[in-house]
Amino acid sequence: MTTVRAGVVPTQRAALYSVLGILATVTICASFVVAFGVNRVFTGLLAGAVVGVAVLAALFTRDAVVLTDHAIYRRTPWTVASISWDRVVAGRFTLDDRARWSLALDLSGGDEPHGELILLSIPPVVRPVAGAYDMRKRDQVTEIRAILRRKRIPVTVLPQIAGALHEHWQIAPPTH
Repeated sequence: MTTVRAGVVPTQRAALYSVLGILATVTICASFVVAFGVNRVFTGLLAGAVVGVAVLAALFTRDAVVLTDHAIYRRTPWTVASISWDRVVAGRFTLDDRARWSLALDLSGGDEPHGELILLSIPPVVRPVAGAYDMRKRDQVTEIRAILRRKRIPVTVLPQIAGALHEHWQIAPPTH
């Protein structure tokens, strides 16, 4: 079974996760100060920072869209919802409202905003892979394209996006 992780964390949830991470840091720091005295503020901050980063990592890792051969799962830290592949009408790789490249699935029925499920939102590709972030996004685009091709879901790609992906990331243009 093939599993592809994707997804974009909405701004409101990212802000909530950040607040929870800060609260975890402050709580651990305050408990160190209360338990061991004011001389342990630095130790409390260090321990709080470790716990805060762990909370953020757990929340952001759990918040994802997972594409499998059987269904699409939209996960948050508190819920899991499945979307049948039968609901997917098409895919599109276009510019979003912030001039980023957005890979989304158009869905029929359901309660998704605008009837779409955003899988990726990346800055425009203007150079070859330059680091781990670029490599991960390139792999995600390749994996998503492969599973959409296996599911026979048509994907529309803007010509400038297809050209840049081919030129800079050596991802072949989609075949129809």
